[in-house]
Amino acid sequence: MHQNKKIWNPERECADRQQLIELQSKQLTGMVKRMYDNVPFYRNKLKEIGIEPGDIKSVDQLKHLPFTTKTDLRDNYPFGLFTVPQSEVVRIHASSGTTGKPTVVGYTNQDIDVWAEVVARSLTMAGIHCGDTIQIAYGYGPFTGGLGLHYGAEKVGATVIPISTGNTKKQLQFMTDFKATALACTPSYAAHLGESILKEGISPEDVKLRIGVFGAEPWTKELRNQIEKLLNIKAYDIYGLSEVIGPGVSMECECQCGNHVFEDHFIPEIIDPETLEVLPDGQQGELVFTTVSKMAMPLLRYRTRDLTRLHREKCDCGRTLVRMDKCFGRTDDMLIIRGVNVFPSQIESVLMDMTETTPHYQLIIRRENNLDILEILVEIDEKNWSDSIRELEGIRRQIDHNIKSLLGISAKIRLVEPNTIERSEGKAKRIIDYRNC
Repeated sequence: MHQNKKIWNPERECADRQQLIELQSKQLTGMVKRMYDNVPFYRNKLKEIGIEPGDIKSVDQLKHLPFTTKTDLRDNYPFGLFTVPQSEVVRIHASSGTTGKPTVVGYTNQDIDVWAEVVARSLTMAGIHCGDTIQIAYGYGPFTGGLGLHYGAEKVGATVIPISTGNTKKQLQFMTDFKATALACTPSYAAHLGESILKEGISPEDVKLRIGVFGAEPWTKELRNQIEKLLNIKAYDIYGLSEVIGPGVSMECECQCGNHVFEDHFIPEIIDPETLEVLPDGQQGELVFTTVSKMAMPLLRYRTRDLTRLHREKCDCGRTLVRMDKCFGRTDDMLIIRGVNVFPSQIESVLMDMTETTPHYQLIIRRENNLDILEILVEIDEKNWSDSIRELEGIRRQIDHNIKSLLGISAKIRLVEPNTIERSEGKAKRIIDYRNC
């Protein structure tokens, strides 16, 4: 019985490092053989560099193997990377890509079991167990968020409210009537729900939430603090990618000093995105995953585009699994403004440090006379929105100063009224780039 356990699977989560390496090596060997035998794309890639399945005996050899990119997934759309016959695929998910073909992921029954297992580990890390009621406000459907959390929550024995995204009034009704103790959604939607509770005048006594599990978009510690204050909860970061499995690739424990990666299923590396060289622990770079236990669609050294670091020191929680820093951005989210690298998370950290602003903002980039112009729409908190031009100008100048100090470039700051920036029920739309229109 797993009820109220602090660690869901101690044997794997607290494994001796040498035992873990031996397990990874065995899994990698089997995975490479399956890929070689069943997927022409990988067979050709391995042949190009003169590698046959029998050559791979240790996880130490991973750095010699080829990368997989999102473009490779799209080029092999829909089922070209599957290693099992269609009859063994029990579930298909697809990414929410806005352009071109979506990225498709298949699951066998075993894959679904692994997914439920890693999400169960994740929820247990956050202190969720069979006494809890969890409201899942991630999207259900092709997006992996809703069903991923759902199966893991059922595995730990929690009561699930599968409400999906949207309909904020219904969200608040269910939250209070069903006495939800945990909430799972994107951080931007969590902030919106917190604001809506205040706006609707719902009594804090009627909200029983104590834990939030948030992911699917980068978010800063400042936004975390804001959400925790709004909802009176402890907020945890869950990380995942549809291409790798979905949510549950890594998770924060109670120590909140990075997300533990479930290395018995997903082997992480950090590479220099330019040179593709593997970087030592502690150095910042692009996160790469190899999915050594996936059956339907394993991926070899998948480039996530997420930027982070790895740490291997033992955590105070007792888990020996490697930890990754919370991703501060993506290589494909990075904006180059007048030669300066700008990440939305940097802007967010400035705005969330100020009491006058809400968690909602947008970056608008234009090109005028061959010069990049960055405009930042900043939503002002209701109690600070005033008729006094002097007061608002003071806030605007402060934001301008803080942005310039951090980034080294100036931006046009435009203050907007409370509730005017569109709220997202899924991932927040932070960037509007008109330069390539």
